[in-house]
Amino acid sequence: MLSAVLSADGNADMIISVLSPEIGRELPRTETDISRNGDSVLVKVTAKDVSAMRAALNSYLGWIRITEEITRM
Repeated sequence: MLSAVLSADGNADMIISVLSPEIGRELPRTETDISRNGDSVLVKVTAKDVSAMRAALNSYLGWIRITEEITRM
């Protein structure tokens, strides 16, 4: 199993609200956990293989990026 942790600082409430439905869907061959640490959000991704990990990280990073772009407006 592979694991990675993404940390996003700032806008924790919005990031969690955006990611929560996605975590509920679960990506194939992965498990994801989201937690809050103050104004930071930690997303822990565990995957069965490299392809699944790459896909999951790309998805979560994309959703976080979109959230940050929206909050800058």
